[in-house]
Amino acid sequence: MDSIIFLILRRMRAPLLTLIVLYSIAIIGLMLIPGRDADGNPWSPSFFHAFYFVSYMSTTIGFGELPQGFSDAQRIWVTLCIYATVSGWLYSVGAIIALLQDKALRRAIEEHRFGAHVRAINEAFYLVCGYGQTGSGLVRALTERGQRAVVLDNNPERIDLLKLESLREFVPALRADVRRPDSLLLAGLRSPFCAGVLALTSSNEVNLKVALAAKLMHPDAKVICRADSHDIEANMASFGTDHIYDPFDIFARYLSTAIDSPCLTALQDWFGQLRGTMLPEPIYPPADGLWIICGYGRFGKALHARLAEQEGVELMVVEMQPERTGLPPGPLIKGRGTEAVTLEQADIHRAVGLVAGTDNDANNLSIIMTAKELNPNLFTVVRENQLINEELFKAIAADILMHPSLIVAQRIRTLLSAPLLNEFVSGAGREPDRWSCELISRIIALVETKPPILWEFRVGARFAPGARTLAGQGREPTLADLLRDPRDRAQALPAIILVQQVAGEHRLLPSLERPLRAGDRLLLCGHPGARDWMHWTLNNPDVLTYVVTGVKLPRGLVWRWLRQRWPSLWGGVEGER
Repeated sequence: MDSIIFLILRRMRAPLLTLIVLYSIAIIGLMLIPGRDADGNPWSPSFFHAFYFVSYMSTTIGFGELPQGFSDAQRIWVTLCIYATVSGWLYSVGAIIALLQDKALRRAIEEHRFGAHVRAINEAFYLVCGYGQTGSGLVRALTERGQRAVVLDNNPERIDLLKLESLREFVPALRADVRRPDSLLLAGLRSPFCAGVLALTSSNEVNLKVALAAKLMHPDAKVICRADSHDIEANMASFGTDHIYDPFDIFARYLSTAIDSPCLTALQDWFGQLRGTMLPEPIYPPADGLWIICGYGRFGKALHARLAEQEGVELMVVEMQPERTGLPPGPLIKGRGTEAVTLEQADIHRAVGLVAGTDNDANNLSIIMTAKELNPNLFTVVRENQLINEELFKAIAADILMHPSLIVAQRIRTLLSAPLLNEFVSGAGREPDRWSCELISRIIALVETKPPILWEFRVGARFAPGARTLAGQGREPTLADLLRDPRDRAQALPAIILVQQVAGEHRLLPSLERPLRAGDRLLLCGHPGARDWMHWTLNNPDVLTYVVTGVKLPRGLVWRWLRQRWPSLWGGVEGER
């Protein structure tokens, strides 16, 4: 605010001085020029009368001459003052209009308003640096879950686009250079409510600077970064960046997992989707035969390294500029891959899979179309660089569509919404694929045609009183009790407990006979209604008693008083079992 006031005073100094001088001369002159009243006696206006008359005279509004009629000399002076003050006002108004259009003032007002919105946030929020394809998807996902976000981006068009979005929560946004520490501080980096910083720009160097500044100025905040360079990743990891996501390495692991464990890949696909989506059909990339990789940049190198570890997979690289990207450790065909002759040189008729992984969307589309004409049975993977081409890539109907920004957004969204999911996926990866296939069958049988959802919650303090009461009776709630329907304990809720975290230990698909205690964290999937019934069980001691023992306790005030007075009356009353 101080900078805004200083800027206004500095820019309006000359117009204000001009008005002050003109008013002073007009008032003093009117006081000094003599006149005569109706009786012919000499008189001159007092300071108050002169100030009052000049005030409304400058607006050219005629209220008459007061307190007495003026002499000719006074009228000549008033006439001159009218033109002078009107000219002064025109000059001042023009200066005000120019000031309102001044970029520095508008920028200062914008920063002040933005800072006020950020300071008004009194709940946990995430500072999102970069509102591109990754950032926009994450902000929408955060606001849909009722979480707060603050956005910084140096592109004014993106900020304007954010303001037009119909988001559930208001998102303060500012056009600013995220490399500057003062921009991060203005966005609330040191606020006690800043839960994390997301560095999601398209520049590795910028993301590195954001991560470094965040760790220095707010060490307790979670820092999540996007990076597609192993050198930058190592640098970020060296000073404690919490999570680093490389879209190319992520997809390379994804494709490798799809070859070995198609059902686990289907689970990962579903868990990473937004709420209300159905389980996707598993994909089955060929595990034996020739794979052609078109493009040996960062994406192509990551895929080549992963696929080379697969037994039975033969690799062929097609690259137009191998002198710039480097030579692969294997066969190479020089070319774009958009021409049939290049793909034929790569033995396309014998290939079982093809990856169009260049940084040019037009070339990737052309590669897929040409390859399918030559080999219709080909398993195809295509890289989409710009979301504006989404309809084109849908029309090409590739088996797997890879978009770097969406991959990073999906992983971060999953991390923020369900942290235990990473533990589940990590543990599931150590199981045979039939384990994942059986779990998919259980989920489908559980929810039937309705889309399942994924949720996570911690068993809170409201659970403890009811659990202590049951413990005094020799009964301890279990996971099986949590899955009972509080309306009819003989019925099971349509949900599956995927992970139980107890004192830092993670148990995948835990036994339902395990005890349930306050402080446990659970990851579940199933029908949306099951989550609400579980919250009722955990937060209502009477409901918890019913699902564990079958005893329906009285709920009215009178019946509660009677129960406290004569508890033996309810000792043997049981509900439906």
